[in-house]
Amino acid sequence: MERQATIYVIDDDDAVRESLRMLLEVEGFAVVDFASGAEFLRAARPDGPACLLLDVNMPGMSGIELLERVRGDNPLMPVVVMTGRPSPATARAADRAGAALLEKPFRARELLDVIVGSPP
Repeated sequence: MERQATIYVIDDDDAVRESLRMLLEVEGFAVVDFASGAEFLRAARPDGPACLLLDVNMPGMSGIELLERVRGDNPLMPVVVMTGRPSPATARAADRAGAALLEKPFRARELLDVIVGSPP
């Protein structure tokens, strides 16, 4: 993925969003973050190269529900699913949707490798 791409970070944890924002901006990405899937769906209109980083466990709409909605509108957008509680069901849902799955906590290099290696 190009460094000029926008990374959309959706996570209900303020500290996670802020740390991901700092990491990704230092690496040359534009970052837009949201505290919920509903907030992302209301506000975001990706119109250029983009990648979605989303947490699985969020109040309201889960990350998997958001993933399914995004795939309906944009089947080719690279998506990275992040979770601190991996399960076979989450792994299957990510795989079915063609999304990468990262278990929290993960190293910065792991995330960057997944994002840069994501297909456009």
